[in-house]
Amino acid sequence: MKYEVIVVGGGHAGIEAAHIAAFKGHSTLLITMNKKNIGDMPCNPSIGGTAKGIIVREIDALGGLMGKIADRSHFQIKMLNNSKGPAVRSLRAQADKVTYPQNMQKALEETENLDILEGMVEDLIIEDNTVKGVILENSQKIRAQVVILTTGTYLKANVLIGSENTESGPHGERRSNYLSDNLKKYGLEIQRLKTGTPQRIKASSIDFSKMQEEKGDDCLWTFSFDEPATYKPNEQQKCYLIYTNENTHKIILDNLEKSAMYGGFVTGVGPRYCPSIEDKLVRFKDKERHQLFLEPESLYYDEWYLQGFSTSMPRDIQEKMVHSLQGLENAIISKYAYAIEYDAINPLQITPTLESKIIHNLFTAGQINGTSGYEEAAGQGLIAGINASLKIEQNEPLILKRNEAYIGVLIDDLVTKGTQEPYRMLTSRAEFRLILRHDNADLRLRPLAHQKKTITEQQYQNYLKRKKALEDGEKYLKQTKLKITSEIRDIFIQENKTVPTVTESLFDLLKRPEITMSFLKKFIEIPFTSDIEEELEIQIKYEGYIKKTYKEVEKMTKLEEKQIPKDIDYEKVKNLASEARQKLEKIRPISLGQAARISGVNPSDLSILSIYLKKEYGKYE
Repeated sequence: MKYEVIVVGGGHAGIEAAHIAAFKGHSTLLITMNKKNIGDMPCNPSIGGTAKGIIVREIDALGGLMGKIADRSHFQIKMLNNSKGPAVRSLRAQADKVTYPQNMQKALEETENLDILEGMVEDLIIEDNTVKGVILENSQKIRAQVVILTTGTYLKANVLIGSENTESGPHGERRSNYLSDNLKKYGLEIQRLKTGTPQRIKASSIDFSKMQEEKGDDCLWTFSFDEPATYKPNEQQKCYLIYTNENTHKIILDNLEKSAMYGGFVTGVGPRYCPSIEDKLVRFKDKERHQLFLEPESLYYDEWYLQGFSTSMPRDIQEKMVHSLQGLENAIISKYAYAIEYDAINPLQITPTLESKIIHNLFTAGQINGTSGYEEAAGQGLIAGINASLKIEQNEPLILKRNEAYIGVLIDDLVTKGTQEPYRMLTSRAEFRLILRHDNADLRLRPLAHQKKTITEQQYQNYLKRKKALEDGEKYLKQTKLKITSEIRDIFIQENKTVPTVTESLFDLLKRPEITMSFLKKFIEIPFTSDIEEELEIQIKYEGYIKKTYKEVEKMTKLEEKQIPKDIDYEKVKNLASEARQKLEKIRPISLGQAARISGVNPSDLSILSIYLKKEYGKYE
């Protein structure tokens, strides 16, 4: 049995990797321990969130599945940070934990060139330092040109509840006992990480009347650029907001040593930006309360997710903690919170294409690379699948730059800086976030997707149609003038807006902070769809800031274009600081731009390296 691509793991990374490789025409095998768990959401019942929602849009723009399936499977959706600037807005959808996996499995079943096999991969077939396939636990060997590991939290996973330590993956599934040891044998550095999940509460035991309602937006949103919204805004499921209180905090702090984290039972490092509730109390002692959200897991069963209350406390303490919360005094816990620790590789050992530096033709994506979150995993899986395919085709890889996508920021951070804890994408990590927005993901990435053949011709035509609509829209706004009549003057005054002294174009009027498209519609027809209105308004209002950002991009691009030869011997670069030499040798950056982002490589080191490259290789001014 032989395939071009083998993907190990059916989580969010594995799904995108397998789908895109098969879409590109390569015979692909997805190996998973349980077909029913493909697309499973073992933690949060949501897709998107701050920064993460933009990643989902980027996945869709590049030809991935996550956005489309989320659109078909959610029962509430809203735009986060809608009152703030466009750089930090992103969608978050409450996805149905039953419907989402079902729709994802259906999409994979309908994908040509893709086979799915239930099995446990225990080892790799390695010949001449190149992966040639996998070995299953029944000793069956399956050969392939490339292998993509997307093992999630299953590598030697332990579930921890207080002092209890169970060898298990999420949901009590079997863990992978041998693969990470074999990877270590081949030279990959293994690190131990931890994440966790909160309680699930029976809906029938919750007093929702004591909680604050959190509704979806009253307008239509989609992650996908290709499919229209199919839900009714006024029929969305509600979520609820509550807060911890003094009693909650006392219970936790009085029992701190009983948690797996503070009792010394955890060896893995947990996520700084998604901490357990006990970790929040220790780290943020000045906070009188912490907000929690109750979110339904599915419309098909009676369980709600208590977001923000992740813990590794014993069950009896969890009961007290939950019952201390308003509206949950009589709550029945159907699933207790737990921490899970697992093996991951050091991402400094992978290249920006997500191929291993240690084993040729071996790609890795998702939590095995040290990230947390469905979206971060899916974004990596998509890039790994694309680059594995491009390598088979002997074509140039797809390496997204930091100014092109949040996925590019994510991967660059991993392979340049590494991580000692589960990495989570934040808007603050992206220095060019003003041009990496929710609204323009297709404008940024669809041309690349078309070039790499990861989208259909119809998808590309949709993009061209939208691009032309934006060009026509800008032309219309520049050509259309607003003549100030007495009636129009009165409306400006009534709404406390400065009255124009001369006739101005709609384009120039929109440059004013207080003037919006909706305001201009009071006087003149705006013949655009809502997405075109949004895009044009952002481009016009933030034109100066956007131009400034692109000037910064130009500086970075010049450094990115200065490639560093693969065979460079850093020992021969005289006068480099010892720390810089060690870091450069370990990370092996592909450009001066990437070298500049390595912690420990100073501007003086960069200058020395640049001079050396110019002297030895005859380039780089």
